[in-house]
Order: sequence, then structure tokens, then C-alpha cells
Amino acid sequence: MIKVAIIEDNTTIRDGLTALINGTPGYSCVGSFPDCETFLHKIPALDANVVLMDIGLPGMSGIDGISRAKKIKPELNILMLTIYEDSQSVIKALCAGACGYLVKKTPPTRLLEAIKDAFEGGAPMSSLIARQVITLFQQNVGLQNEDKDSQLSAREKEVLTSLADGNNYQSIADKLFISVDTVRHHIRNIYRKLHVHSQSEAVAKAIRKGII
Repeated sequence: MIKVAIIEDNTTIRDGLTALINGTPGYSCVGSFPDCETFLHKIPALDANVVLMDIGLPGMSGIDGISRAKKIKPELNILMLTIYEDSQSVIKALCAGACGYLVKKTPPTRLLEAIKDAFEGGAPMSSLIARQVITLFQQNVGLQNEDKDSQLSAREKEVLTSLADGNNYQSIADKLFISVDTVRHHIRNIYRKLHVHSQSEAVAKAIRKGII
């Protein structure tokens, strides 16, 4: 038996969810609450496996409620069920400890499947939410790779600093006791690492990133 608790301030939605869960074999609603405060007070005695949590609640928000609930009962599987589809809400909820994220327009059959999935250790998400999470992950990896790629060697920083000071290739070579060809080699590497195509771009980006 999957025991579900509901935190939803809209009475009609809360009663509808309760009826859906109690009317489905293998599911039982063990508590429904209009706010996080009441839910948190009842947690110690509440025998729930999965929690359906709204975000926009009176008083404490659902996101704050997640982290507090997990401190009281770490094994709770908290599944967000909300109207909010923005990336910020999704990330905040997942970072707070939610195991999944669904929007309220999720069909009843899919909602029941998601509750079962959460109960079995899964991380159910609406398709749109999953796409957002993937996009954010890809963007984050891209930024990390860019930062990694932009790490210049000590010699490359010396060459770039000399460029910023207005020196030409020959002057840089004489100052660093290297050949002009070696200077060109370093500058090609600098362009590649900083993803630029000119000396002015390289200098501007290096200054902006605090590299020189």
C-alpha cells in the first residue's frame, strides 16, 4: 500500500486528489493539509511514503516546507505538484530535497504512476520540466567547460599581458627571450582557449574574466 499525504491550499483540488488516491487500489491518503505548518506538526505521527506538495501555499512556501520536512523525516519522498513551471522554482524545489516535479495539469493516470515511481525510488517529472532540467544541466556543463578551456598557462598570461601593454610580436619575443614563432603559437592557443579571433577581443575578455 502506497500511503500518500497531500499539502494543497485549494480545497477543491485537495479533495479531488484525496478521492483519486483513496479510490485507487493500492493507494491510500493518510493525511491532507492546507498548509506546511500543519503538515510539519503532524509528520512525526504521519505514516506516509509519498508527499504531494504545492509551492504557493499560505504562510510557509512549499519549497521551505520540503527542507524542513526532510530534516524531520529524511526518508520522505516529496513530489511537487504545482502550477509553477519556471526553471527557478524547479531547481529550488529539487535542491531543497524534492524527488520529483509535476504540474497540476498532469492527467490522473500519470499522477498515480508518478506517485508509484517516487515510492519505488524514481524521480518523476512532467516532460516539460524534465526538458528544462536537461537544458539547465547542459548550460551549466557548457559554462564549466568554457571556464576550464579558458585557463591560460603562466607563459600565455605573460604574452597576453604584453599584448595588453601594446607590445608587438617582436617586442614580446625579445622581452620573454623566445622566438616570434613561439609568440604566434602562444597567441593561437590564447585565441582558442578564450574563444576569440583578435588581439583586442582576447585582451578585453581576459580583463573581464580577471585573467590579467
